[in-house]
Order: sequence, then C-alpha cells, then structure tokens
Amino acid sequence: MNKNLNVSELIDMAASGDKESLEALIGSIQDMVFNLSLRMLGTFPDAEDASQDILLKVMTHLSSFKKESSFSTWVFRIAANHLINYKKHMFAQGPLNFEFYGNDIRSGMPRDLPDLTQDVDKELLAEELKMSCTNVMLQCLDMESRCIFILGTMFKLDSTAAGSILNMTPEAYRQRLSRIRRKMADFLTAYCGEYGSGTCRCANRLNYAIQSRRLNPQVLDYTSAKEIDPETTVSFKNAMEDIDGLASYFAFCRMYESPERTKQFLSSFLESPSLSLVKNA
Repeated sequence: MNKNLNVSELIDMAASGDKESLEALIGSIQDMVFNLSLRMLGTFPDAEDASQDILLKVMTHLSSFKKESSFSTWVFRIAANHLINYKKHMFAQGPLNFEFYGNDIRSGMPRDLPDLTQDVDKELLAEELKMSCTNVMLQCLDMESRCIFILGTMFKLDSTAAGSILNMTPEAYRQRLSRIRRKMADFLTAYCGEYGSGTCRCANRLNYAIQSRRLNPQVLDYTSAKEIDPETTVSFKNAMEDIDGLASYFAFCRMYESPERTKQFLSSFLESPSLSLVKNA
C-alpha cells in the first residue's frame, strides 16, 4: 500500500477489496467507534460487541459512501443510528433515570458492610468505580440525548457536523446539547463529590458497589484500559464551540484504546473469506 495515499484514495482502494488499505482505514476509526459505543451502552463487553457490528457495517457498506461528507462523519452516522436502536445491551431492559440514580447514591453508603475489596488497592478500586459510575450515569439520558451529549462533550463535534449526523439543524442541536449539559452538571453538583459538590465519594461506596455487583475487584476495565488523547482519535476542522462554560464538570469523558478483542476481530475478518463481502458489496 502506498503510504502517500490520501483518505479518498484509501477509501477507493479499501472498497475494491485491498486488504492493507481496508486495515488502515478501519484501524483509523476503531477507537472512535469503541468510545462512542462505550458511552452509549455503559459497559465494556456491550461496547465491544456493538463496535464489531458497526465496523462490519462500515466495511461492507464502503462502496455506498459517496464522499458528500467527511469519512468520519459518515462513520459517526452509521454508528449513532446503530447504537440508538441497539437493544442487546445491559440497560436496554431496565433503563435508568436521574431520580432512581440519585436515590441509589443517597442510600448506597452503608457503613456496616465487611471489607470486600479482596486485597486490591482501594485507590485503584475507587478510580474504577468513579469511571464506571459516571459512565452509567449517562444511561439516565434517553438514547438520542445521550448521543447528543457524547458527540458534543466528548468528541467536540461542531454543531453542523453533529446536527447532520442526527438529522437536526445546528441550532436545534446546540439548544439540545446546552440543556443536556446543564442537566448533567446539575446532577453532578447535587450528588457527586468527585466532579461536583455532592457528598458521594467513591472510596466510601466500594463495599456496597462490590456487594451489589457493580464493581468486581478482579475485572477492572477502566483502569486497565489504555487512555488516549481524543485528538488522536478523531479530528474535526471546527471543534464544538464552548456553549456554556461547564467543561470542568465533564472531565470523566476520557477515551480509551479499543480492547484487544475488537482489534482481533478486525484481524480475523481480514484473514477470512468474509473479506469478499467488501469486494462484492
């Protein structure tokens, strides 16, 4: 593969079934797809499964990409549509809301539980719980609102690109994003002592979280994942404007490298007869 190919040429070669071009193209978006899936669905296993579905859709629909938008915008549109309608994740059958989550935080710090941390470093467990809790908090938003928040706050898409992905005007997108960010910030202010001024501290909830199976000391997805700079994941010419000055509340919006299983999925696909699906699409 010619390393001097531009994105348009890379897409053309990948769509024709060139293995190296396809690998480079999908490799450039797999972290973006995984992080959107993780924030939309709430857990690493569900995000891995959904990411594989989305990457397969991208690979088998490359020939339908008409280059009327950027490639990353096109991928975001496929991913957002897939995730908004995704029904196989853990929270699909039991959606959360802010009232329920707030009540759980108020009642979830019993002091008479035994030490369940299994000799795992408590600071590490507290960090894992913090990342998990804030990600689960996003599940209190309906799917479309969640996607709006993630695209604007985490990926910092400008309102024109994000509105195009979600089929709404830039103005409507900005208004929705502003309301959602304020709602999230208000909740953090009321309850969270890590990112807001609430009384809840992750270190005080470890045993409760382990007892209720929200934290497994032997499976630390967030703290074992490699954090990456969002700028290396996807870059847009125009980043989302600062619409409300609430950025400090949302420092939990970190990005991670795709898990090994997602990377292996791509490698396996490229080595299998399924590659013909791209050529024949």
